[in-house]
Amino acid sequence: MKGSELRDAFLSAANHIGNLRQEIDALNVFPVPDGDTGTNMSMTIASAARELERCSDDLPVCEVAQTAASALLRGARGNSGVILSLLFRGFAKGLAGYKEAGSEEISNALKLGVQAAYKAVMKPTEGTILTVARLAAEHAQDYCIQHPDADALEAFEEIYTAAQEALAQTPEMLPVLKKAGVVDAGGRGFVVILEGMLAVLRGGAVIAPSDTPAQAQEPLYNDRNAAGEYEGEITFTYCTEFIVLRSDTSADPLKLRAYLESIGDCVVVVDDDEIIKVHVHTDNPGNALQEGLKFGMLTKMKIENMRQQHEAASQAAQQSQKKTEKFPYAPVDESQEYGFVAVAAGQGIENLLKDLGVQNIVSGGQTMNPSTEDILEAVQATPAKTVFVLPNNKNIIMAAEQVQKLADRKVCVVPSRTIPQGVCAMLAFDESADISQNQLAMTKALDGVSTGSLTFAARDSEIDGRHIEQGEIIALENGKLTHAGRDLNRMALKLTRSMMNKDSAFVTVYYGEDITEEQAQELEGLMREKLPEDVELTMLSGGQPVYYYIIAVE
Repeated sequence: MKGSELRDAFLSAANHIGNLRQEIDALNVFPVPDGDTGTNMSMTIASAARELERCSDDLPVCEVAQTAASALLRGARGNSGVILSLLFRGFAKGLAGYKEAGSEEISNALKLGVQAAYKAVMKPTEGTILTVARLAAEHAQDYCIQHPDADALEAFEEIYTAAQEALAQTPEMLPVLKKAGVVDAGGRGFVVILEGMLAVLRGGAVIAPSDTPAQAQEPLYNDRNAAGEYEGEITFTYCTEFIVLRSDTSADPLKLRAYLESIGDCVVVVDDDEIIKVHVHTDNPGNALQEGLKFGMLTKMKIENMRQQHEAASQAAQQSQKKTEKFPYAPVDESQEYGFVAVAAGQGIENLLKDLGVQNIVSGGQTMNPSTEDILEAVQATPAKTVFVLPNNKNIIMAAEQVQKLADRKVCVVPSRTIPQGVCAMLAFDESADISQNQLAMTKALDGVSTGSLTFAARDSEIDGRHIEQGEIIALENGKLTHAGRDLNRMALKLTRSMMNKDSAFVTVYYGEDITEEQAQELEGLMREKLPEDVELTMLSGGQPVYYYIIAVE
């Protein structure tokens, strides 16, 4: 293997893990939120790639390896990034002095990398990237002894195959992985890096970076959220990282490591002639920094509260779980004649519909139409003999109608095309009337309200001979574009006036998530000044996305 081949192999590996970093991030398990493994490893090796891009084709393999190792150490992020830098730092030491490298040099170099990584981690845990790298190195050593004529490519092939096999076994070694149903994230990242390197060594081109990183594709085991660092619980609060610019190269970094072990855990201390890279979990990050200052100036300092990160991540996971269980099945309760399901987006609008008697709200609307299955689940979670469904959007009516064929209870779809229509339909419901009477009354109520909405043009377009520019505010009256402009308040007033007639008595304005209280009050003042005094104006915080304002005129 020549220096140019190793250089291109690193570049290919950096691009490959960059493309797949989200897949690797998805393997991270709680409770140690030390950062996203895939992102950390990707950013770490990317720092080496930037340096290697400047290397010429004629550099010996030893210089390429040393350039990569130095950049990896400086750019290492999180435990996974530090471990990766250690592996390749030892790898570089194993290739020191070689212009080219064969199978024996490569297997010995990886062995030194594994030794360096194990030595730096205070409490090595089996079932992590360390295990994957160690088993791969041991296999490569055995293979080279048995096949003394093997070349560099054969050695890398064996390393990769052994790493894959070891990765598949990590859940059996680490209970937290088996419980979560995933493989180790760091180990997966290491395998991805080997894949990227092999693409070049097999005679192919450097893997190109993707414009958009790949999402988690075919998950290894399942796609539950998980974590693959080295401890099962948070013992210390702060994840602390920094680099020491060494002022005295004779000062022994082992003394710094010994001190850090006395005030925390998960200690990683690695060094070269110029810097010392430090990672520690501790309750006293200030003490760690002070001790580091004894060895030189500090740079690249980062302190993160892992307990807060864990709490935020746990809450997010709980919310996600609640979302997936939002509509648990409920058998029909013979004592409940009627129930209601509506489609809506925006907390204020949802609260209003619930106040009017809607039991289950399906999140959706314009640009986010729910499926028939989404609506069916909400209907099946409403324990009434007859469930009225309010789609509240013209694009959702057909999906709602399909539920009638699938539900195990009677479903009546009221074809509401807007939120104001849905509100009017609920107000028209009469508990003492039968199903047919209510469906007729609720459907008739839809014609008693005009709906206006103000949003933005997502692209340049021509509508009814009118040129609309991207970003321009557009006004829709009962779904039809009426005018466009730049002044939101003037547009809202103009739209409201155009919907009114001599019999109009009520105007209700729902303001969206992008409108502040101050902006809503400003529009309210303008409307009270310009609209007839006998018109009752109500301003409500709808919180809806997409639409700045939804305006109902009755």
